[in-house]
Amino acid sequence: MQKIVIIGGGAGGLELATSLGHKLGRSKKAEIILVDRNHSHLWKPLLHEVATGSMDDGVDALSYLAHARNHGFTFQIGSLTNINREGKTIQLAAIRDVNGDVLVPERDIAYDQLVMALGSTSNDFGTPGVKENCIFLDNPQQAHRFHNEMLNLFLKFSTSGEQKDKVNIAIVGGGATGVELSAELHNAVKELHSYGYKGLDNQALNVTLVEAGERILPALPERISAAAHQELIKIGVRVLTKTMVTSAEKGGLHTKDGEFIQADLMVWAAGIKAPDFMKDIAGLETNRINQLVVEPTLQTTRDENIYAIGDCASCPLPNGGFVPPRAQSAHQMASRCFANIMAQRKGQSLKPYVYSDHGSLVSLSRFSTVGSLMGNLMRGSMMVEGRIARFVYISLYRMHQVALHGYIKTGLMMLVGRINRVIRPHLKLH
Repeated sequence: MQKIVIIGGGAGGLELATSLGHKLGRSKKAEIILVDRNHSHLWKPLLHEVATGSMDDGVDALSYLAHARNHGFTFQIGSLTNINREGKTIQLAAIRDVNGDVLVPERDIAYDQLVMALGSTSNDFGTPGVKENCIFLDNPQQAHRFHNEMLNLFLKFSTSGEQKDKVNIAIVGGGATGVELSAELHNAVKELHSYGYKGLDNQALNVTLVEAGERILPALPERISAAAHQELIKIGVRVLTKTMVTSAEKGGLHTKDGEFIQADLMVWAAGIKAPDFMKDIAGLETNRINQLVVEPTLQTTRDENIYAIGDCASCPLPNGGFVPPRAQSAHQMASRCFANIMAQRKGQSLKPYVYSDHGSLVSLSRFSTVGSLMGNLMRGSMMVEGRIARFVYISLYRMHQVALHGYIKTGLMMLVGRINRVIRPHLKLH
């Protein structure tokens, strides 16, 4: 039986495994295997909500094992270490417990088609002190770390007899993650105050958002970037543009202009790269940020049986540039990769992936939502904000859920979400 192995259970990888499981796995036409280093899946654009406690991933995370059983594929936990293209096998590292004892030995998995959907990690660009002193908000473990450190800071502040100093939090990177986290922090302070954190309010929180470029949200049209900038200032965020961080230390950040930004907690969200071990893996072509270079069909340039989708793929656009690392890109790539794998099985010609920009939306927590709709589907883009933008923003996540669960189960999950808003705290407090 043919084996299709997918490495990475992010938005694109999990949607692809689900589709292939429905089409081939359930009918035993092929064995579909999903590999990920974690036990559960969480939509990456929601990590900032997990970090601040607005979302409880204990409730919202999806178990790979349970999902695999229900959708016709198998799941193996593990971390990729190597690819043997000649023997068509992948190698997974041994799994160890906290004491270093081996739970599962190193193992090989054979494949006929391999799909790399590993996603991305934060890129510190070699800036001194960043790895040691900043949190990279690119996985649930880091989001939990931020949440715990944030609660500790707020607890210390609220129980201190003298409340002269503010809680200082610095976020490097004015993209969607940095902007959304800045707004969510002010929402978290408001909620924590209502739960009895004395003296904790927006005046007690000092959030600094640092962006090296000309403006925040550089991927969005300038007027939308400006609207988000003004909204952040209105809620109390200090926004610094054209400011490059040169180093980080325990108490804050040094900038190129000579300023020292004091911070009790620092987040680095200034760029992405594919994992370092991906550099030239198995002789495949990679770019300077370790992404696998792919043909328009999403096959890697040096092996037609290895595909790459999502943030770990460097896919050229017809008019120059490359497909941006967004959730909508991963969703679209998963659909095209599914169709091309099916075509390859039948000996049919493969079609190129065509990126459709449906616009971008940025949630500023309960304060506002801004963004552009339609993207290249119309001349320019249409700016949206407020309730309409918030509705569309939430709809993007619902589309991901529909791709995984179908309409009925997604509808039930929405109902449970509404019930939880009534019976559970508005913020995760532990």
